[in-house]
Amino acid sequence: MGYSGHQHSANLAYHSASYVQQYLKDCYSKIELPDAERKSYDTCYRFMYFIEYGDRYYRHAEMADAELKPILLFYGMIQLLKACLITIDPNYPGDTHVLAHGVTSRKRKKRQYAFLQDEVKGQKNGLFEYFSRKMFHVKQVEGEKYRMEDLLSLIPEIGPLFEKLNAKRTNYHMTPISTNTFTVHSNILDSLNMTVERLESYLHQQGLGSVKILGQHRDFITLKVHREPKLELQKRPFLYGTGGVHLPAERAQYNSITEVMVHYLVLYNLSMICRYETEWWGDLFHTQESSDLPFILQFLEVTSKKIPKLLYTFLDQRGT
Repeated sequence: MGYSGHQHSANLAYHSASYVQQYLKDCYSKIELPDAERKSYDTCYRFMYFIEYGDRYYRHAEMADAELKPILLFYGMIQLLKACLITIDPNYPGDTHVLAHGVTSRKRKKRQYAFLQDEVKGQKNGLFEYFSRKMFHVKQVEGEKYRMEDLLSLIPEIGPLFEKLNAKRTNYHMTPISTNTFTVHSNILDSLNMTVERLESYLHQQGLGSVKILGQHRDFITLKVHREPKLELQKRPFLYGTGGVHLPAERAQYNSITEVMVHYLVLYNLSMICRYETEWWGDLFHTQESSDLPFILQFLEVTSKKIPKLLYTFLDQRGT
């Protein structure tokens, strides 16, 4: 899946009220909401404004200094998430609980603070819990902590930076050899401390029952995906990025958190840091002593293209 540039031109249909009203009516009819037509009229302009403001934030982020990007990208993402949620719940936001961000960051220690080791915590209510459940059917554990390094390791495009700066392998690329057959380097077995048979049963436990390992030949394992490969490969624990599909290198990465959730949590933390930890943030950019900076810059570059792509893909699939 490529992520070259924003999808603005492809999404101009969402700037037409007549199209959006029909689109929302189709979304609501599909989930059998009563009075789909009236609801689609009620929500049409709200949906369009979320799209318009989301696009605007992303456009401004493209032109902004890196120091300001996290705030613009975070609020751009929030607007597009709200548009996605309206396709599922025409009454969104139904109450004030879902308006909060739904995440907290900890107070920073001034000495030896390292972004990659920092954590954020999910809350019982708020946008994070709501969109995770409504859009991705992932239920949050209240108070669960998420470490920045663990989150960034789930973004395949950041993998090369982990290898270069931290000598850490975060994923293994799945090379397609036919429509639904792939090879992956057998080093993954050492990373996960598994045999071929154990890896297959482990993938089945992760909800990938249609994946079969055909065998191991020299340095590679051959995998077959039996069901519709495109849909199956978009499921976690697979990771997908500009280079194709990847399998995580560590067991801790085999979880249900989706990439949209990852970007939301990291952007939330960065937007809080650049607003409230100005001295640390300023030092980060001016002294360039910390290895945090390359990770943050790489993440901002990836998220500015990838999140609009992922969320517009979600919207397009809702209407088909």
